[in-house]
Amino acid sequence: MDQASETQVKRRRVFYIPGYDPIHPRRYRELYRTESAAQSEISGYDIGISPLSGEHYGWQVQATIEGIATTAEVEVLVWSDIVRTSMASSIPATYLQLVRTTYTYIASGTLRRLMWLRKGPVIAALYPVGMLLAQLLTAIVLGRLAGRLVSSPAGLIPLRDDGAMFTAARLLEGALYYPALVAVCVVVLRTFKKYDNKFFAYYLMHDYAYSAHWNGSTPPELEARMTEFRAAIAGALHDEVDEVLVVGHSSGAHLAVSVLADLIRGGGVPQHGPALAFLSLGQVVPMVSFLPKADRLRADLRFLSTRDELTWVDVTAPGDGCAFALCDPVAVSGVAPRGQKWPLVMSAAFTKTLSPARWKALRWKFFRLHFQYLCAFDRVESYDYFRITAGPMTLAQRYRGRTSSKSRIDLPASKYTSVQAE
Repeated sequence: MDQASETQVKRRRVFYIPGYDPIHPRRYRELYRTESAAQSEISGYDIGISPLSGEHYGWQVQATIEGIATTAEVEVLVWSDIVRTSMASSIPATYLQLVRTTYTYIASGTLRRLMWLRKGPVIAALYPVGMLLAQLLTAIVLGRLAGRLVSSPAGLIPLRDDGAMFTAARLLEGALYYPALVAVCVVVLRTFKKYDNKFFAYYLMHDYAYSAHWNGSTPPELEARMTEFRAAIAGALHDEVDEVLVVGHSSGAHLAVSVLADLIRGGGVPQHGPALAFLSLGQVVPMVSFLPKADRLRADLRFLSTRDELTWVDVTAPGDGCAFALCDPVAVSGVAPRGQKWPLVMSAAFTKTLSPARWKALRWKFFRLHFQYLCAFDRVESYDYFRITAGPMTLAQRYRGRTSSKSRIDLPASKYTSVQAE
């Protein structure tokens, strides 16, 4: 592996593991196409993509960077179908998820400990709770107004001394009020859900609920898909390429940790094969590794952090409110072993790598900023996604001699540190 990591890269296989995303992976191809073109104009290199044939979804990259021509085959490791299935919940079921997920994070003490690290991603986690409750309150208020409006004529019925007419009026009022209340509530809540692409409340609630439902353990259907991911990467390591690069973005980062840990444990990395590299971007590992039953993930973090078979670089940015910026995922999870080697923790430093005008335009677009790692920077420093995925240097070469950011957070913060037996 050391010898392979010194090789100038002419051919590369890239495996991209997205986060919790129900959208078809073509969005990542289009994002790569448009943003690589923008970065090439800024940085002065040539890069282009073309369709990739085969049963898996991906694209081929042809680039000339630093005067050297390279090709890269990018494959998206798809689990969007699993995400869509997990999101197929009714409105009442989503509110039940809200209660269960909130209870899981608060009762386990996980929420409080996550707050010690970074308040941004915790606020992002609380956002769907607040937004869904606000939507429910809005529906109830509008429903009550509609109920009063519809039932008000019943209050005008004259009353008789025997009270019979009073009883009839109240029954009629109730018969009009409650159906109107329920009907308007249903319409308002369905409308909010229909336009969730503006609010992201249901999407984020399903995201956090997916891990919380299993208390941090890996769902069976996802475990099976990760086995397929591992097989795809293992096959690439026997291909005639110079580097196999695994990119895990957002919650895809912790999937990549477990996939790579299993790959190495199983002897799937050939001794004289291509360089193996892992780039984690905008990771939210603590959201899962801090949960009581995340023994498998914590064991994988500890295992991967000492391995010589790969290079692991973790890139986040304090400007990304959805990521645990500069938090060493191994150390903060309380499983850092003696002799920890990985990851190299780096900052994409949005406030420095984006021009003032661009930063101003993006600063409050939290979800867009969470994808900035995959996009062009107009003031490139040490991090350039397209040089990493299509340039002539391995990840190990590119960051050789670099130390982790001085702002790196490595204090153990998780209440739960148990690991799965290997």
